[in-house]
Amino acid sequence: MMGPMARYRLTERHIRTALDAAGAVDADVARAVAAVGYPEPRRRPQGFETLLRVIVGQQVSIHAAASIYGRLMDALGEDRSPARLLRLRETTLKKAGLSRPKVRYARELSRALVDGTLDLEALPTLGDEDAMAQIQAVPGFGLWSAQIYVMFSLGRTDVWPKADVGLLNGLQKIKRLQERPSPAEGDALVEVLRPHRSAVALLAWKCAHSPAL
Repeated sequence: MMGPMARYRLTERHIRTALDAAGAVDADVARAVAAVGYPEPRRRPQGFETLLRVIVGQQVSIHAAASIYGRLMDALGEDRSPARLLRLRETTLKKAGLSRPKVRYARELSRALVDGTLDLEALPTLGDEDAMAQIQAVPGFGLWSAQIYVMFSLGRTDVWPKADVGLLNGLQKIKRLQERPSPAEGDALVEVLRPHRSAVALLAWKCAHSPAL
C-alpha cells in the first residue's frame, strides 16, 4: 500500500536525482544524459479524461488522436463525465472518430467509473502492481496503458513499459547496441537500474528522438 496521501513523485527534481544515481551505476546512462540533457517531466492529470485519451490514442498517430479527442470532447460538451458519455449515441461516438471497438472500450471505462468497479480515488493509495491490475481489469486497457497512467498520472518512479518500441529504440542508442533489444532483453538491461526505471524510461524516449546519440 502506498498510503492515503501518496504524492506525485516523478518530478523534475526526482528525474535529475534518479538519473544521476542511475548514471553512477551505468556509465552508458551518464553518457546519454551528458549528450541529450535531462528529460522533462510528462505529468498528466488523473481521471476519466486522461484514461479516455489513452483509448483514443491506441493504434493511431498523435495527430489523429488529438483530432479525434477534440471532437469527442466537443460531443461531450461541458459535462465531460462518464455518465454523460454513456448517454451519447453510438453514432455520435463514431462520428467523432471512434472505431467500434473503441466505442465499446470508452463505454466500458465509463461504466466501470459510474458503478465503482474502477475507483480512481483509490488508485493513488495502491502499490504499482495493484494499481495497474485495477486499470487492466477494464476492457481496452492492457499493460502498456496501465503503465503509462501510473507513471504520468500517479507519478510512480520505478516503471518500465518494456514493450514500448520508442523506449527500446532509445535504449538501443543508450547502450550502443547493433540492434533494438527485445522487450525481455531491455528488461534485463535496466534491472540493475531499479528503483529509477521511470526516469531511465523518460531518458530513453528522449534519446530515441535525439540526433546527439
